[in-house]
Order: sequence, then C-alpha cells, then structure tokens
Amino acid sequence: MSYIVALSGGIASGKSTIADLFAQLGVPIIDADVIARQVVAVGSSALTLIVKHFSQEILLENGELDRSQLREIIFNNEHERLWLNNLLHPIIAQETQQQIAKQTAPYIIWVVPLLIENNLHQLADRVLIIDTPEALQLERLIDRDKISESLAKRMIDSQVSLSDRLAFADDIIINDGNLVSLTMQIYDLNKKYLYNSKVKNSYE
Repeated sequence: MSYIVALSGGIASGKSTIADLFAQLGVPIIDADVIARQVVAVGSSALTLIVKHFSQEILLENGELDRSQLREIIFNNEHERLWLNNLLHPIIAQETQQQIAKQTAPYIIWVVPLLIENNLHQLADRVLIIDTPEALQLERLIDRDKISESLAKRMIDSQVSLSDRLAFADDIIINDGNLVSLTMQIYDLNKKYLYNSKVKNSYE
C-alpha cells in the first residue's frame, strides 16, 4: 500500500494548487473535494436525500446540485450544516478508502480539507499542513467564489484555526503567493516522501 500523505489547510489556502504541483511530479492525488462532488452527482442516492431534505429548489435547471445556494444555507444555519456533514462524510470516507487501497505508487497525496475537524489524521502516515496568511486566504475566497466578505469570514471561522491545524502537522508548507518558493518546497517534500515510503516498505 502506498505511503499516505494527508494534505490539509483552511479554505482557499491553496490545496488545489499544491496538489497540482505534486501531480506534475507524477504523484497520484486523491482529493476529498473531488469525491464530494462525485457522490452527489445526478442520480446518486446522496443527491436524492439532499433534495428530499431541502426540496427541489436546491437543484439547478439541469438537475445538478446548486452548490452556491447550498453553501448559503449551511453557512447560515449550523443545524443544516451538521445534517449535511452527517450524511456526506461517511459516504466520502468510504469512497476515499476504496480509492486509496487501489494505489501502488510509492506515495500519494490525500487532500482533506476537514482532516483535523473529522479526526482523519490518524489514517495517514504523514500530515502536511498549508500555512497561508488569513488576509490572503480571505481575498482568494471572495474572488474565487464571488461571495461577500461576511460570508467568506463565516466560512473560514467554521473551520479549526491555523494554530490548531499546525499542531497536527508533521510538515508545513508556506503558501504566501510565491509560486517559485512553493514549487521548491514541493520538490524537497517529494524527495522526503519518496524516502519515507522506502523506509516504510522496508519494515513491511
């Protein structure tokens, strides 16, 4: 089984950018956000339950989930956010573990936004946490999702703090918007994880 590196960070901290840079080095990426979209695809049992709970108005005209509307609901209503998490997280976790079990590469990057919140760090061999300035994080989130500053702040505040997240880190990657620095950090981490995978396999 591949050596598992769990990559996590706050919303809009640059997880996708960092995962893409690892992928360019040939590292398989298993992304919980991608899986989260897959499990609520049109025709899925999860989407049926979401529609039953929120009504047909939660769908776009093409039958897909209206993520923008759902985001507005769950980040303004803690009860609804917990309901959705309780529905989706077990489904996402099951699909994630199935995908991980199929991997044969020396190591994989497992992108998990809520790694600490859901106590999933214990399932990884190594935890890599992204350290991003909150001001930059807020700016990216507003620009990316075209949302208000108040909603962006609520979304950030709904997650654990950076200091709490860093307490679980085996490795920290600084993402302050400097792509050259970020790429160099990833090259160094790639060497480390290839070595770690060899060490792990030598004991198995």
